[in-house]
Amino acid sequence: MIEKRVYIFDLDGTLYEGADHFDFYADRLLEDVPNECKKAFLQDYRDMKNGRHVVMIGKVYDVMRDVIITVDPMTLQAIEVKTWEGKTRPDILPHYEDLPLTFDFEKMVAIGDGWWLPFACAKHYGVKDCYSRYLETKAYMVSDDFNLQKIVGLKSCLKDLKKIHPLVLMTNSDKEDVLRLLNELDLNDIFHHIISSAKKPAQTVQLFKELQKHYELPFQHLVSIGDNFINDIAPALMLGMKAVYISSHPHQTTHANLFQVEQISEWISTGWEIYVAHK
Repeated sequence: MIEKRVYIFDLDGTLYEGADHFDFYADRLLEDVPNECKKAFLQDYRDMKNGRHVVMIGKVYDVMRDVIITVDPMTLQAIEVKTWEGKTRPDILPHYEDLPLTFDFEKMVAIGDGWWLPFACAKHYGVKDCYSRYLETKAYMVSDDFNLQKIVGLKSCLKDLKKIHPLVLMTNSDKEDVLRLLNELDLNDIFHHIISSAKKPAQTVQLFKELQKHYELPFQHLVSIGDNFINDIAPALMLGMKAVYISSHPHQTTHANLFQVEQISEWISTGWEIYVAHK
């Protein structure tokens, strides 16, 4: 008998593939970068995408101090601080050592996925407002000009899972964006429970606890699937849940309940139900 589980999916970067929207976001932000900094902005953004910059997936960016922080992903404790140019700053580290870092999406941001690379780059070069360009990008993603890359086999697999297991969508996108994207992906009426504007990672643990209580299952029967380690994966592992991390940048963390794939299609092809049933 297959044990009942709750599958908790992120949306952006998880239920569709491709990164063109990140580049579009960067291009829009470029409009607000001072002319004398545009060339440097483009070079830094290219280096970030290629893993040749101190700002990369898994780091934290302190906008006010303009420094990049390495954290323990499980405890969110600061380990190292570097300048934009990559110089280590042990003198700044004590400012972060006492407590786990908290994130507010404006002054202290977790670089958990591709959305935050152009954001950090723009902030470094003096852009005050990034949110309006983010909204432009979201609008572009549901326009005829954007080719949303649907994942082959995803809908049928979700429908099969839904026959036995509750499916939850938990995303930082607002309700209007979520409904538009689900319509574009032909995933309407798939999820039993949709949580929009989730304010991850600040609220991730609390939301997981509420879901565990609602479905009356032990944490080990909850599975978090997402592309942002700090938002979706570390909080799940800390609670004893299982987690599937989707990223082309493998995380160094190893854990008995952690499964890593480059794309969700890879998880589908390996038999996702088999993984969670036997781990």
